[in-house]
Amino acid sequence: MSVRSVERWRRAWREGGMEALHSAGPANSPTVKDAQFAVLEEELGKGPAAHGFEDERWTLARVQTVIRRRLGVSLSVATVWRLLKRHGWSWQAPARRALERDEHTVELWKREVWPQVKDSRRRPVPGSSLRTRPDSR
Repeated sequence: MSVRSVERWRRAWREGGMEALHSAGPANSPTVKDAQFAVLEEELGKGPAAHGFEDERWTLARVQTVIRRRLGVSLSVATVWRLLKRHGWSWQAPARRALERDEHTVELWKREVWPQVKDSRRRPVPGSSLRTRPDSR
């Protein structure tokens, strides 16, 4: 802590007693009110292309940009996630699989390659460095 902080706390204590030393909260905690969130939901409903993004994916960074542009509030990406989660939004998994996916090849790999990879760990055997011999000193 700095001397300047101690002086400020001492002055506050002299002028307002113990009550003046209680925290007033973070210096800058931007919030999005319910009415603002309703505007945000409307904007998100228009889709990313309506806000100048090239594809139809919403990312936290893009939502953050829309909040800053439309609501005039600067939030961190983590705060954007907490805000969306608090209002019932969740991450979305793709509705479709990649067009390039070959189900036959995937099944073949699972059946033939995966068992070999899964069991490829070396097992300790007598004389290996993984075990200590009882007579070694």
